[in-house]
Amino acid sequence: MTKHPIELVIKKADTAIVQEDFNTLIDIYSADAVLVVKPGMNATGKVQIRKAFEAIATHFNHTLHVEQAGMKILEAGDTALVIAKTVVSASNMPATERSAIYVFKKIANGDWLCQIDNSYGHELLLGEKP
Repeated sequence: MTKHPIELVIKKADTAIVQEDFNTLIDIYSADAVLVVKPGMNATGKVQIRKAFEAIATHFNHTLHVEQAGMKILEAGDTALVIAKTVVSASNMPATERSAIYVFKKIANGDWLCQIDNSYGHELLLGEKP
């Protein structure tokens, strides 16, 4: 079965995070992308996103491991919504499954770039007042 190109991009991103290959990682994001660093804290644009991932690597003692345990991709034209089960672990954090939400945009050459990276998914709503 052929994998959707976005699945391959996400796999590449996960590998880059684990290997701390920030040059490869940052190429997966659009210029104006948003990364949810943690609830209440976002990084916008490639420069901030790179700095965030460098800080995240340090916070997790350079042992961060990320992998997908399943995903669904809903595609409409040049936009795709990805709903994923993302498993995150590190030496100072037990394996945690997150219901992640990602938004990708297809660019002119056919590549998919991440526009919104929200590994926390609906968890962002917890603690918010209606």
